[in-house]
Amino acid sequence: MKIGIDLGTANILVYVQGKGVVLNEPSVVAVSESENRLVAVGEEARDMIGRTPANVRAIRPMRDGVIADYLMTEALLRHVIGKVAPIRIFKPEVMISVPSGVTSVEKRAVRDAALRAGAREAWLIEEPLAAAIGVGIPINGPAGNMVIDIGGGTTEIAVLALGGIVLSESLRIGGNRFDEAIAQHIRRKYNLMISERMAEDMKIQIGAAMPLPEPLVMEVRGRDLIAGLPRTVPITSTEITEAIEQPLQAIIGAVRSVLEQTPPELSSDIIDRGMVLSGGGGMLRGLDLLLAQVTGVPCHLAENALTAVAIGTGRALEDLPTYRKSLVRNS
Repeated sequence: MKIGIDLGTANILVYVQGKGVVLNEPSVVAVSESENRLVAVGEEARDMIGRTPANVRAIRPMRDGVIADYLMTEALLRHVIGKVAPIRIFKPEVMISVPSGVTSVEKRAVRDAALRAGAREAWLIEEPLAAAIGVGIPINGPAGNMVIDIGGGTTEIAVLALGGIVLSESLRIGGNRFDEAIAQHIRRKYNLMISERMAEDMKIQIGAAMPLPEPLVMEVRGRDLIAGLPRTVPITSTEITEAIEQPLQAIIGAVRSVLEQTPPELSSDIIDRGMVLSGGGGMLRGLDLLLAQVTGVPCHLAENALTAVAIGTGRALEDLPTYRKSLVRNS
């Protein structure tokens, strides 16, 4: 059995050969510290964030695209692999995506965690390559393609040609940084403390990279920092655009930097084909238009932006001889 895994900071997606993406759960685990055991994993654990009793912790074992808590990441992988493949009968082959900027130690940690979680063999592929394969870009051809994958913890910007990454930039900035910026803005402007979950909901429901012709409005609930009581305030999409300006500018700066370093032959290919935007963070309203506006290069959001990396990992494993030279070498 062959399984592709997008081991993200915010979500973990699993692709199974012949079935497509069968699992999409938050990368969260809840642990009972008194009994030293797992209480919940995925969606159930995410619902516990900010609501747990003193002896239970809800944590994200992945941070900025890499393993922050090895044992919890192993437990998370064991949970998702066990959910889609009966490990007791046979061990599956697994392909996992990693950010292009990770160190050899971080790569080894991911591979070892997968093997300990029940995989027979674990291959690694860099996220921009997986995203390109997932959206259907023929990466083995000589033509240049540019992919911008914005996940929960990292933004991967890469120019691809002949089955490899010609140049890339990996930022430890992603959708989670947008959430933090929104929460800080609400706290600073309204003296209102909101949860991580509420900040994410605001980003999804009314978030926009550019001011909208007709601003969206959302009622936001939180705790008043002065009175200490629950309070609700209306927030507009224009305020969200202001709040996330700083992380957005960092991403735009990195995109421009990669474009400036791209060889002329590949630049002309990218102008013809446009930049491809993928990842959950790439689905922010108007982000494709903003990138096209500031760079002068067409940019379009992939239809399967959220699942592109997971699909790419699965397809790369299904057609291993074709993509073997594009994979991260086992060390």
